[in-house]
Amino acid sequence: MTVRLDRITAADIAAERERFPRMFAAAAAERVRVWLMWGSGTALTVYCLYRFGFLSQDFLHGVAKFAAIVVAQLFPPKGFEHLPLFMTVMGETIAMAFLGTLLGAALAFPLSFFASKNMTRSRPLQFGTRRFADLLRSFDYLIWALIFVRAIGLGPLAGIMAIAIVETGTFIKLYSEAIENLDRKQIDGINAAGGNGLQRIRFGVLPQVLPMMLSNTLYMFEHNVRSAAILGIVGAGGIGFLLADRLRAYELQEACLIIIVLILAVYAIDYLSKILRERLIGDQRRREPVDDAVQV
Repeated sequence: MTVRLDRITAADIAAERERFPRMFAAAAAERVRVWLMWGSGTALTVYCLYRFGFLSQDFLHGVAKFAAIVVAQLFPPKGFEHLPLFMTVMGETIAMAFLGTLLGAALAFPLSFFASKNMTRSRPLQFGTRRFADLLRSFDYLIWALIFVRAIGLGPLAGIMAIAIVETGTFIKLYSEAIENLDRKQIDGINAAGGNGLQRIRFGVLPQVLPMMLSNTLYMFEHNVRSAAILGIVGAGGIGFLLADRLRAYELQEACLIIIVLILAVYAIDYLSKILRERLIGDQRRREPVDDAVQV
């Protein structure tokens, strides 16, 4: 039966509403569950805002004071005579992030196959690799940096190791999820042709998952530049050490200049990583619009 929409009248809709009320309105029990869920979420949000002082006069006073500090004490930035030093240390921060990301990706790549359900037949091995990855990324970069600073001393090496440890756990999770979501048809075709395990990975797995792995790695490199800037606060090298030093000395205008340098560096890395994704992964071709008319 075909019904034209322009011929349906309000009377027809009212009649159908009486015949099939559940199609036009949710059941009472379902509406109660929805209202309880939204009410509970709202009440919890209001309680948390009240419990942590967001609704107090002190918070509003602190916001006004923060705005006054930003306007009056941070700007205008100064210390441009130290700009070469800031740029050099910023380069050290980027190098820390690059090496930490590279080491984490290199360690995580083989382990991600053990963490994938469709690549590992041994359930204990797959479960143990997943939990090992969870252990590595359970602690923040600062915690690992404090441990490595105590173990190997102050300097960029502690920051690099902290980033590498956390990123190993993160990449194991990201890479293994990409492997688990691949299409089995290519692997089945290689099996039918008599391919071995390495050939299945080389020609059946990597062509599908490598673009996603590269995209995740580039994104985490951007993230690690910001993380490496913070690690210097605990003595793990990078521009964070200079930033913490200026903040402790109340040289807020020089700290503002360091923050501007960091922001510009993150912008530049984001732009370059976008270009790399387009070159290596082919994002530009996938984003091109499809013509409405098919030319034969």
